[in-house]
Amino acid sequence: MTPSDKRKLGRTTVKTTILGFGGSTIGNIDRHRIIPEEDALSAIAAGWDAGIRYFDTAPFYGAGLGEHRMGYALRRHPRESYTLSTKIGVLLRPQTPATEDGGGFAHRLPFDVVYDYSYDATLRSIEFSMQRLGLHRFDIALVHDIDVYTHGIEGQKQRFREAMDGAYPALEELKRAGIVRAIGVGVTSWEVCEACARTADFDCFMLAGRYTLLEQRPLASFFPLCESRNIAVIVAAPFNSGILAYGAVEGAHYNYKPAPPEILERTRRIEAVCRRHGVTLAAAALQFPLAHPLVAAVLPGPRNPAQIRKSVALMEERIPPGFWHALRDEGLIDPRAPIP
Repeated sequence: MTPSDKRKLGRTTVKTTILGFGGSTIGNIDRHRIIPEEDALSAIAAGWDAGIRYFDTAPFYGAGLGEHRMGYALRRHPRESYTLSTKIGVLLRPQTPATEDGGGFAHRLPFDVVYDYSYDATLRSIEFSMQRLGLHRFDIALVHDIDVYTHGIEGQKQRFREAMDGAYPALEELKRAGIVRAIGVGVTSWEVCEACARTADFDCFMLAGRYTLLEQRPLASFFPLCESRNIAVIVAAPFNSGILAYGAVEGAHYNYKPAPPEILERTRRIEAVCRRHGVTLAAAALQFPLAHPLVAAVLPGPRNPAQIRKSVALMEERIPPGFWHALRDEGLIDPRAPIP
């Protein structure tokens, strides 16, 4: 696969390169790994030099740090030469010295994250993101993290309703005004995406870690619904937060936690097929989602130029068809999943 190849985002006029740049890591999402400013900016520059033209960020990443870094790196390029997505649902409130802490991110900016999916907050969120990024329009705006993982069971119900009643009409208005070109939802739950698709008219969904070599449950109902409506899917976290990049090694992470025994065993079985066919596990993980016609892009989260170069090499690795058929024959991927 050629990383710089472009796909149209569903029924919109927006196009993304099939390899995108996920901006959470350069916002210091991992409190145990600080990304220096120089590495973050060099990673974005390396992505550009490699032909990547789709970049994603969010106010939540480092309490604005991710957007500041992304905007600084991208503003030197003509606005029409790349596709940019950001998210709504978070407003940033300045901290006082007495309350300052990392809030889940290391070396973040000194702001508290305030979740708000109301109509007014959505308009303010877009305006504030414009200021941090130094840009006056976005290609894609996504409702961020209206899931149980973020808000708990009861909180999720409240936030979902708030987003459908408030954020969605605001995004529709921004789209009509040409301030954004496509609107969607970015979460870690395909069930939430499906509920959103049945409730409102979204153009795309960014699904993190739920359509990977280890998981294909969206094929049952969510993907068919998107196909029937020509709604695109962007696959974030294609390595399931680490295990599909490094394998079932000691300390391997899956969904941002230590991998459970069943996931370790399934990964070992996939690795065995990789060895028989001379395939790199991470290459298979990066290329697999793109075989589905709904998927417009995959979004790993690089932290330095070396990881950009690695991702490009993984995308370009030639994987024999027999490898995919072997995974299917051994029951390691859903038989309904399209294969490259």
